[in-house]
Amino acid sequence: MEDRLLEILDGFGRQRILLVGDFMLDRYVYGDADRISPESPVPVLRVVAREDRLGGAGSVAACLAGLGAARVVAFGIIGSDDTGRLMAALLKEAGINTGGLISLEDRPTTCKTRIVGLAQHRHRQQLLRIDEERAGSVPAEVGAQVQEAVVAAVRSGQFDIVLVEDYNKGVITEELMRELTPAARTAGLPVLVDPAVIEDYSRYRGATTITPNRTEFSRACGKRLERPEEMVGEAQQLIGKVGLEYLVITLDKEGSLLVTPDKADLVPSRPRDVYDNTGAGDAVLAMLGMALAGGASPVEAVHLANVAGGIEVEKFGATPIRRDEVACDLLAELRKKGSKICERERLLIQLGRHRRAGRKIVFTNGCFDLLHVGHVDLLRFCKTCGDIVVVGLNSDASVRKNKGPSRPVLNQQERSGLLEAIEYVDYVVIFDEVDPHGLIEAIRPDVLVKGQDYAGGWVCGREFVESYGGKVELAPLRTGYSTTNVIQRIGTCNGNGPEKKA
Repeated sequence: MEDRLLEILDGFGRQRILLVGDFMLDRYVYGDADRISPESPVPVLRVVAREDRLGGAGSVAACLAGLGAARVVAFGIIGSDDTGRLMAALLKEAGINTGGLISLEDRPTTCKTRIVGLAQHRHRQQLLRIDEERAGSVPAEVGAQVQEAVVAAVRSGQFDIVLVEDYNKGVITEELMRELTPAARTAGLPVLVDPAVIEDYSRYRGATTITPNRTEFSRACGKRLERPEEMVGEAQQLIGKVGLEYLVITLDKEGSLLVTPDKADLVPSRPRDVYDNTGAGDAVLAMLGMALAGGASPVEAVHLANVAGGIEVEKFGATPIRRDEVACDLLAELRKKGSKICERERLLIQLGRHRRAGRKIVFTNGCFDLLHVGHVDLLRFCKTCGDIVVVGLNSDASVRKNKGPSRPVLNQQERSGLLEAIEYVDYVVIFDEVDPHGLIEAIRPDVLVKGQDYAGGWVCGREFVESYGGKVELAPLRTGYSTTNVIQRIGTCNGNGPEKKA
């Protein structure tokens, strides 16, 4: 599955997204909370930093930009105030088109200020949240203006998908959705909705899917639902009632439940160290939109959304996820589940993904016959030189050409299996040539590593690697260790020495 998900990620960069919803600013005030006020038994916060981030639909927009969307146009309402101007500036800085945002004189931009204490000057703990907003319905003429602009954009043929982020602040109304959804269906555009915390989902009638979490779904059903199997029947009733194609219910560490009118799939996610749930729903909506617009199936899109939401909860606050983070996460899972031993073609595909994720590729090579502590030292050094360590392993035929008919002692399957077990190694690729020059040209490593015994001598591939700005590093060697020495020592164990003792 990870291979397919990585293929989908590789296709990111062409998606054109129409995003409509409640845009807000998340403001953070950080301070050291190291004493109690003498006036009353409350912590005193000594402010050390302030930070402004995009929240609500703005958080979705930032995630879309981080995932590589070609075009994101934001539709919604902000206030004609300093907060609104700052939000618009942050959106533009992220590459978001703000032409669909309407600025109102008499309606403040929603701003959520979080007061955050820094325990021991490092560990963040939210103490208080202050909301500045007016969450009622927008004036009818303004609502009509938003509706007209969104529907015109849907019909323009310039978008691949519509995302709706509803925080119930007055922008997403039944009137808006009544016009938006049929127009999108006519234009062949899916409509994805992250719903508000409300009991009645009828305003989303005709959408492709909605993405409530467990608590939101329970509230909409009017009963507490904990286990996925309890949710299926209720979900299918909701699909029929609201006219959805399918429903995606996010279930925290359990993953997500994908429900259609006739079946349900629990799409698992791997366990995470949850730091903060803020922004997880925004990340899920953004990834679902990108994946579906990129040709993924609903199941594949939900798998990717699980990864995006999982990465988000490991961060503090609503922090935009990036395509390279998702790729690194999937590649790490792929290496855990599969073999590190790769054929050349597959290796080059994987390394291309690592490069796009900003990883530095390190290459070394050798026979690695009778693995010993000197080999381990070399591989440990390789890991200090970059992120991904690739070992080129001489095949049995190559070793015989280089070292004679009595070698290798261990065959290539045994040698590659031992290398695979070493934590410093990420990939092993077997080559038949006498030297690795052709493999080095194919891989184009950022760093080529050989042992210090090559100092002042010829290093295969040095000229090529340095021609494009790569580096050659010589690893320090532990004296007295080589495969030849190990073989000689084994030969001395003839039964007459101390080794004979049990």
